[in-house]
Amino acid sequence: MKWILLTNAAATLMMTGLIWFVQIVHYPLFGQVGKSGFALYEASHSSLTTLVVMPLMLIELLTAFLLVGQRPAGAPAIWPLAGVALVGVIWLATFFLSVPQHNILSRGFDEQAHRTLVLTNWIRTVAWSVRSLIVLFLLARTVK
Repeated sequence: MKWILLTNAAATLMMTGLIWFVQIVHYPLFGQVGKSGFALYEASHSSLTTLVVMPLMLIELLTAFLLVGQRPAGAPAIWPLAGVALVGVIWLATFFLSVPQHNILSRGFDEQAHRTLVLTNWIRTVAWSVRSLIVLFLLARTVK
């Protein structure tokens, strides 16, 4: 269980730091790229981001589910369940809110898609932040 929790915490904390960077710096700067080169920029952004993000999201997903069955001693069952629920929110927001906006942006800069992407990304930012609190709480329960 210890390695499952540590792996989950590492993936969650890395994604939380990354999503805050994306939310505050990266996505807002999309508007500064310029229309002429934006489609190429977006294509590069999407492929390179996927290389970094997808392994971490998959590790987080798997270990979040494993923690439901093998939760840390003394940790209430609600915490791993809440963690899985938040992973669900993150994945749903990613594939039903963020990806469609990136698809629009892949054809060229679109002000409305950009605005929607930045606004709806707060869902993932908040969800990963709360997940971080949960995994830190679970880690604190295991430290003796």
